[in-house]
Amino acid sequence: MMRLTAVAAASLLLAGCASFSPDGGFNEVDALARERIGQSPSLQRSADAQSAAAARVAQLVKQPLTADSAVELALLNNAALQASYAELGVAEADLVRAGRWANPSFSFGRQSGRGSVDIDRAVLFDVLGLFTMPVARQVEQRRFEQAQIQAALDTVAVAQAARQAYFEAVAAQQLVGYFGQVKEAAETSNELARRMVAAGNFSRLAQMREQSFYADATANLARTQHQAVAAKERLVRALGLTRDQLGIQLPERLPDLPAVPLEPRDAEQTAMDQRLDVRLAKRSAEATARSLGLSQATRFVNVLHAGYANASATGERRTNGYEIELALPLFDFGSARVARTEAIYLQALNRTAAIAVQAQSEVRESYSAYRTAYDLARHYRDEVVPLRKRISEENLLRYNGMLTSVFDLLADAKDQIAGVVGAVESLRDFWVAQTHLQTALTSGSPGTPSAPGAARTAAASPAGGH
Repeated sequence: MMRLTAVAAASLLLAGCASFSPDGGFNEVDALARERIGQSPSLQRSADAQSAAAARVAQLVKQPLTADSAVELALLNNAALQASYAELGVAEADLVRAGRWANPSFSFGRQSGRGSVDIDRAVLFDVLGLFTMPVARQVEQRRFEQAQIQAALDTVAVAQAARQAYFEAVAAQQLVGYFGQVKEAAETSNELARRMVAAGNFSRLAQMREQSFYADATANLARTQHQAVAAKERLVRALGLTRDQLGIQLPERLPDLPAVPLEPRDAEQTAMDQRLDVRLAKRSAEATARSLGLSQATRFVNVLHAGYANASATGERRTNGYEIELALPLFDFGSARVARTEAIYLQALNRTAAIAVQAQSEVRESYSAYRTAYDLARHYRDEVVPLRKRISEENLLRYNGMLTSVFDLLADAKDQIAGVVGAVESLRDFWVAQTHLQTALTSGSPGTPSAPGAARTAAASPAGGH
């Protein structure tokens, strides 16, 4: 019994060495995310944290929305993101469990007959688990680090989606206002043409042209209004807003174009150093390599239990001893498990190489899209829109001098539609392209939100054969 007590005490001591961290691993997630999006995510595991987040959300939805406040709302209010953070708890629980000795098993047997009673008792301990505990803990430590990177990757993806949805919603609303003005002008033109035809001062063909323009303006307004509703609903989903939070206030127009474009240096190398999906792929390959080492260590000895046992019978002296349980590798020598793990490791290496190549290509493509969008937006701002404005001013002077009619002014307004719409859409495309460029440089594939828990699923594969 003294030996059994000593073993139990040692087991409790080992179990006490593995414990949960105070922050649950979230401080690393916060640092990775804040470095890439400039804001800290919100972990809401307690009622107080949830209440504080709800109060901040209620405050934000009452204020005019900006791109930064949209990101803050998404980080506070997105339930899918909180589900991703829960993966940290799962990974840490596995890490703590890997650092604790498995509970001993107790067996008891009683047989009676022919006037005697046989009683067998045994306590078994997982000795092999104790020997392989350091390696198993290293494997789970790397998986925990993978879960942290994945949580940060999910955070940046949510921020990217919120920022992109914000710019699209503002642009769509801005176009609704403009097409509303076009419809009013077309309606006035159509009514004037109808009256002039009635008075005999206008041809029927010219009047039908004005009527056609009014019909097109009405259709364009309806189409743009739906696009604005769809863009706002995408924003609502990105921010995780509920029915009572839909009264968000968007600005009337997009932010102005920056004075100079970004010129990132060593963009491809920055992606290799900073992108979270590249870092995640590397950690996955390292974790698989560790799993391979653990599989080789336990290749022939699958189960090894040792412990204390005693037996007694009625009227006889009790006997003591020990018992060892060992699974004999008669049919499965572990070759299939090792071959499977080696294949998974090779798979992880090739995936890492593929992600690296993809990251470099995406950075080049994203920067090209960014510079093209910037140059187009500047072209509309400095060339197209001012030119259309000067033409309108010249036509107005000619109208005041009675050299043109009111319909010439309206025809000039029709020609301005494409220029104004192009200016708004090019400015929207620039801000979206800038969001994608930042994502391509620091986190993952632009415009492709990561699936929560993807890293956890991938990391669990090598451990299945232990």
